[in-house]
Amino acid sequence: MPCTEKTGCRWITTSSASIDPAVITTSSGLQYVDLVVGLGVPVAAGQTVSVHYVGSRQNGDVFDTSLTRGTPFEFTLGQGHVIQGFDEGVVGMRVGGRRRLNIPADMAYAPNPPGGAPGGPLVFDVQLLKFW
Repeated sequence: MPCTEKTGCRWITTSSASIDPAVITTSSGLQYVDLVVGLGVPVAAGQTVSVHYVGSRQNGDVFDTSLTRGTPFEFTLGQGHVIQGFDEGVVGMRVGGRRRLNIPADMAYAPNPPGGAPGGPLVFDVQLLKFW
C-alpha cells in the first residue's frame, strides 16, 4: 500500500514555516522524525543493524520494502553498503524505534540510479529490530 497522508504518512517539507518541530535536519540536508523512539542505547556507526523498511518516492509510491520479503535487512552502519541518507538516518536509533527519513536526491540514488531505482528525493520508514 502506498504511503500517503490517508495511511498515516506525512511528508516533511523544505519550507521552514511548515516543518514540524520534531523534525531534525542534519547538516547534510537529511531530515528525520522519530515516530517511536525505542528503548536502550542508541546505535552507532560501525555496528551492524537489522531493520525493516519501506522506501517510497515523494509521491507515496513504494519502490522497495523488506516487509514483503518477510526478512529483515542487515548492514553495517558507516560502511557505504547502503545509500548515504539511509546510512546516516539510522545512526542514533534505539531498538524498537521507528524513524521516517526524508532523503535528498544527492544522498539517495541520484544522479545515476541503478536499474529501476528512483532518482529523486526519497522517504524511508525504518524500524530498528536489533543491532550488535
